[in-house]
Amino acid sequence: MADAAFWNDQAAAQATVQEVKTLKNWVEPYDTLQQRVADARELEELLALEPDPAMEADATREAEAVRDEAEAFELRSLLQGKDDFRDAQVEISAGAGGTEAQDWAQMLMRMYTRWAERKGYAVEILDLSEGEEAGIKGAVLEIKGPSAFGFLRAETGVHRLVRISPYDSQARRHTSFASIFVYPVVNEEINIEIRDEDIKMDVFRASGAGGQHVNKTSSAVRLTHLPSGIVVSCQQQRSQHKNREHAMKQLKNKLYLRELEKQQAARAALDSTKQDVSFGSQIRSYVLQPYTMANDHRTELKVTDVHKVLDGAIDPFIEAYLKRQGDAA
Repeated sequence: MADAAFWNDQAAAQATVQEVKTLKNWVEPYDTLQQRVADARELEELLALEPDPAMEADATREAEAVRDEAEAFELRSLLQGKDDFRDAQVEISAGAGGTEAQDWAQMLMRMYTRWAERKGYAVEILDLSEGEEAGIKGAVLEIKGPSAFGFLRAETGVHRLVRISPYDSQARRHTSFASIFVYPVVNEEINIEIRDEDIKMDVFRASGAGGQHVNKTSSAVRLTHLPSGIVVSCQQQRSQHKNREHAMKQLKNKLYLRELEKQQAARAALDSTKQDVSFGSQIRSYVLQPYTMANDHRTELKVTDVHKVLDGAIDPFIEAYLKRQGDAA
């Protein structure tokens, strides 16, 4: 009840400010694009009167640049969700299958990191649980960039990998699963209140590869929010204080999303296109053997160069998903 009351108060206080920011983020890029189109048309008219090969080459390059910018603006126009403008937290969890699934989870972490790098976004690892032999059991990434959550929410679901296992001495084909969940990052201006008495904090030694850099102090932090049962952890920093700070940020984000889900429960129950994040209901398959194919089961988009996809080229899948959602709206 306290969270709900706080949400209502803050929503009223921040609505006007956020609306101005949102409109500005739309109007300024549109005005810039419109001006570039007008300039390109003037140049075309000038070249029709006075042909100039060098200027024509410049005009061609500018036309291609304007086309790319227009396509990017069109894709961004599909981001109509309340939190689409926010940064994103990507939570990766390996499925059943031990080392094979943990290796797949690490491959997905690399894929989203490479995607962010391609777009010029910043990536920070908030939490990382390494596998016993290889890969990771799970990780939480924070990806910071314009509309990162709006794009990456398309990745929420179960991802399936089919390949000849490098960990199988008999070179048999294996199927592995990992789940992805994407949260919007709550901005500092939205101050979700969490009472100290509602938090249980446990400290432990951060896991790692060992050696001279092994953490000999209990700097890792696990927070349990008693009213909701939400558990978060962070062990990437050497300082217990910084780990707690990062864990609190994760908790705020999850509580924020939980409140949104409560408010939208009735509408979400009627949304027949929404899938539960559970194993067996994969949204995308990545096949490396006996053929190569990345297949999105929601949009039926297929890409044969699966290695390029795993190197971060997931924009075609994001675009197809957003267009599908736009058509369904």
